[in-house]
Amino acid sequence: MGKDQVQLLSTVKIEKCRDAYKLVDSLNRTLKERDLMFGLALDHEDEEKMVFTIYDTKDPV
Repeated sequence: MGKDQVQLLSTVKIEKCRDAYKLVDSLNRTLKERDLMFGLALDHEDEEKMVFTIYDTKDPV
């Protein structure tokens, strides 16, 4: 895994929530020192769902 790559740890579909991005922003700000990154996207298959994703950004030693 190169420096610009990330490892997918988990993905889950959730009900669409107007404020979900606030949680993702808080997680990213709080846990970036632990080499974790969080993502949120609208589900392309279901307009009422969102996809929450967790990534590991740590370089392997």
